[in-house]
Amino acid sequence: MTQRGVLAVGLGVTLGWLALHAQVAVQPRTKQGKEEPPRPKATLRVDTDLVLVPVAVSDPRNRPVTGLEREHFKLYDDKVEQTVTHFSMDDEPVSVGMVFDVSGSMGSKLRMARLAAAEFFKTSNVEDEFFLVTFNDQVKLTVGLTRDVHEIQNQLTFAQSKGRTALLDAIMMSMHEMKKSKKNRKALVIISDGGDNSSRYSEHEVRNMVRENDVLIYAIGVYEQGGGRGRTVEEAAGPGLLGDMAEQTGGRHFPAEASELPDIAAKIGVELRNRYVLGYSPTDKQRDGRYHKVDIKIIAPRNMPKLTPHWRTGYFAPTE
Repeated sequence: MTQRGVLAVGLGVTLGWLALHAQVAVQPRTKQGKEEPPRPKATLRVDTDLVLVPVAVSDPRNRPVTGLEREHFKLYDDKVEQTVTHFSMDDEPVSVGMVFDVSGSMGSKLRMARLAAAEFFKTSNVEDEFFLVTFNDQVKLTVGLTRDVHEIQNQLTFAQSKGRTALLDAIMMSMHEMKKSKKNRKALVIISDGGDNSSRYSEHEVRNMVRENDVLIYAIGVYEQGGGRGRTVEEAAGPGLLGDMAEQTGGRHFPAEASELPDIAAKIGVELRNRYVLGYSPTDKQRDGRYHKVDIKIIAPRNMPKLTPHWRTGYFAPTE
């Protein structure tokens, strides 16, 4: 190979590794349609390996925190502190897949789930793009990539709850659909009561796809007021599944009662567009394909409460 390649993404919504002679690709189970040639991305190019870590920061009330500086972050690669050499915060256009649960267990929660989607779209910018995947025991790409949020909201208006829950299949389809986007920042927003009882893909397959792709996941776990004895099987299993999927990508899982959905969706929309990007050259530069764990700590400015960072928890080193 005679030219330098780029592994993953920079300044996107997931962890990026800019490296020489390396590129990661996840092969789908079924053959996909022909993809357009990639368009140049707004990435940092350097002569040495560089890891870019997008980070969201929230306060004790789950509100996004902006205005921090480089010295407020400490970053560790496999427990070894690294020097942050690049620091930025950009509000660039995003590509978002709305993954919407219309299974039978959503029943009485469907109206508030629609309102949550509407609140999220209110935070959108003119250059953002979206698609809609709805699922019960069947998964459907209801609206392909578009800038017309009204088309998606119209489809949600007529959605009816029935059937079982194929959440894992919905995430997998959304990951493949997201490959069509040329945006640097990509995210899925899942609105569901969680769990899965109807997918053909396994948790292991979906976890691998989530772990290796450059897509941030935010999940809103929808629960009836009071929870407990009235919760369905899907709801009981939901928090663990949704939380794990979101955490791996640097996103978040918000367990919520139905009445809280609109406010949480609006917060996600703001946080998605306000993420810091920390860049560093790892002290361990071995090209062994090994998974590296990334940790971040916040040194809060004086008179500020405890702040919580959210980031993709690791990356795979390139191989020669």
